[in-house]
Amino acid sequence: MLPNFTEDANLDKIAIIASDMDCTLLADDGTMPPHMADRIRELDAAGITFCAASGRPNYTLAEMFPGLDRHMALMSDNGAAIYCRGELIYESLIPVDEYQRMIRYTLDDGRGCPTVCGIDACYIRSCDERYDEYFRTFYKKIVYMDDLTTLDRDVNKYTVFFPGNDSEEVYRETYRDAWSDRYTVTNAGKMWIDMMNPGVDKGSGLARLCEHLGVDIKDACALGDTYNDVQMLEEAGHGYVVANAEEHMHEHAGWLAPSNNDRGVAAVIDAVLAARA
Repeated sequence: MLPNFTEDANLDKIAIIASDMDCTLLADDGTMPPHMADRIRELDAAGITFCAASGRPNYTLAEMFPGLDRHMALMSDNGAAIYCRGELIYESLIPVDEYQRMIRYTLDDGRGCPTVCGIDACYIRSCDERYDEYFRTFYKKIVYMDDLTTLDRDVNKYTVFFPGNDSEEVYRETYRDAWSDRYTVTNAGKMWIDMMNPGVDKGSGLARLCEHLGVDIKDACALGDTYNDVQMLEEAGHGYVVANAEEHMHEHAGWLAPSNNDRGVAAVIDAVLAARA
């Protein structure tokens, strides 16, 4: 059993808090902890950077933290784009011919819905518009197209949506072996497979943010719950898995934080601020 995060003896040394969104910062009903904006501003005033680390695109993350872009960092598309206090510090685009190959692979496999994460919008097949209400949870800007294979836009993540909740099985059966030698491929829960350029993940994203801020990564805290959080949890000096995560995630973290529904991220922030007082 992992020790409770309150047993972390170096809470006062934490200079960056990077949190996953779904099932970590956000409760099951999709809401943030009360007074989260106040906490982010308080962290900023104390010289601590809060970073929202997500598979969501930057434009969606920015809408979730209105008026806070100058007080925090946004790590979008699993680390493929990083903004710190309004400044773009890193971006990794997938070549057009490569993401077109990914689209054709998904269409040939036939089990998932290709969603192409562009810088300005997400591009999805018109025939998959029936999932629009769910897609809008993650992509605030969507362009539906009859033929995705003709797309020619700046893209930093390719994602496959599996409405049957079988992405983990499909990942093991096909995508992992077919693509992992050339790209970073990961599950984001049971409904998504994400593909980014090699070397792009939340762990490398956290390292890039630390370098930009001049912070030793041993003084970074990461909170997460699932596969695409693994590298971030392992890279950070303070890796906290939330209590609602599956048991296998415990091996990638050093401490246990309260669940998303118990507002574990807020509890960690409050403890870090108290340790600094």
